[in-house]
Amino acid sequence: MSHHDRLLEFYQTGPVPWDLPDPPPEVLAFVPTLPVGRALDLGCGLGRAALYMARLGWQVDGVDFIAQALSEATHRATQAGLANKIHFHLGPVTRLDFLIGPYDFALDVGCAHSFELDELRAYHRELLRLLKPGAPYLLFAHLNKDEAEQDPEARCWLDEADLYQVFAEGFTLERVEYGQTQVGDQAPWRSAWFWFRRA
Repeated sequence: MSHHDRLLEFYQTGPVPWDLPDPPPEVLAFVPTLPVGRALDLGCGLGRAALYMARLGWQVDGVDFIAQALSEATHRATQAGLANKIHFHLGPVTRLDFLIGPYDFALDVGCAHSFELDELRAYHRELLRLLKPGAPYLLFAHLNKDEAEQDPEARCWLDEADLYQVFAEGFTLERVEYGQTQVGDQAPWRSAWFWFRRA
């Protein structure tokens, strides 16, 4: 099953585990420290981060490839009186030619960790193009297990070495926080938050 179909199944069977009122604490702590401007919410899903940023005064472009999620996100933005501050776009975050920069901030909560290496490179090229110099990029990702304990049957997530290699061009890594993420009764995954800045 493709990543798109797996996510679509989540939305169709619902409720999705990430349908929460607020974005994660890391977003709640970081975004208010930034000057308000234009934000890019990559893999925006039901729009919780986009709605939060719009309430703070940001102009937000949210991108996701699940139409059902964007339909609900658009409805929520309208209900909240924020439709003039958020634009949702249907498409893959690896091809953002319909967007024109510069953006002051980019956020990805659990989107890029599903990419193959060529997709990660395409995604990186779009961020290079769209973010203004000095703009922060905050990424949350599930990570592959350490090589020594990698289960060949385990689901592959983001390879940290690939992330660093690809984002060495045009970005500076300022901070990483490691943790674990658990969804329902599934075994926990290694995960991390990465604070990058566009050079």
